[in-house]
Amino acid sequence: MTKFVEIKGLTKTYFDGAGGSLEILKGIDLDIAQGSSISIKGESGCGKSTLLQILGGLDHPTKGEVNFEGKNLFKLSKDALSFYRNTHLGFVFQAHHLLEDFNALENVMLPALISGKTAEIAQKLASELLTRVGLSERLGHKPGKLSGGERQRVAIARALINQPKLLLCDEPTGSLDEATGNKIGELLWEVTASANTSLVIVTHNSELAAKAQFTYELAKGVLREK
Repeated sequence: MTKFVEIKGLTKTYFDGAGGSLEILKGIDLDIAQGSSISIKGESGCGKSTLLQILGGLDHPTKGEVNFEGKNLFKLSKDALSFYRNTHLGFVFQAHHLLEDFNALENVMLPALISGKTAEIAQKLASELLTRVGLSERLGHKPGKLSGGERQRVAIARALINQPKLLLCDEPTGSLDEATGNKIGELLWEVTASANTSLVIVTHNSELAAKAQFTYELAKGVLREK
């Protein structure tokens, strides 16, 4: 496996208006090999989501680097960082963030259209992915007509449509019942392994976390391998 993401000395500090501060991430180092899977556990509020957002370029560290294929994300221009997120990353969150006025097919097509693919190609890719996640008969259904597990499947398909090298998942099964959550977890491992996509998943689900090749715990701002 080839190492392609490096986190070096990552620190995140929040400041309040009264001169106080809270250091939530303390000098974190982490290497991610292409095609590998990593799970991160920790108590609520420990900074897991913040770490994931920094890794995805959605938040900036106070100090440190996130290097993707040798390039420091936070030295990229705004446009270059947006390009990185759209072409190399996929995001799956606990809240699926689907557009309620769009059906399943249209929701999955959207990132492909934004990246410049034609409507015909985007529709073909979206249809194939939705079929792959078991929703071939639900393409025309809007989110309000889908179950929680089905909505999360749509979100996974949407995250994969631009064939990301790295998939970031923040409590993707947290709002689902145990049986549905386990099915979603199996699906995540299946689709990322087949595409050689690296997976970083933040989860409270011990069973889901244990499926990763590497498991970590974040506590008091420090990330340690378990």
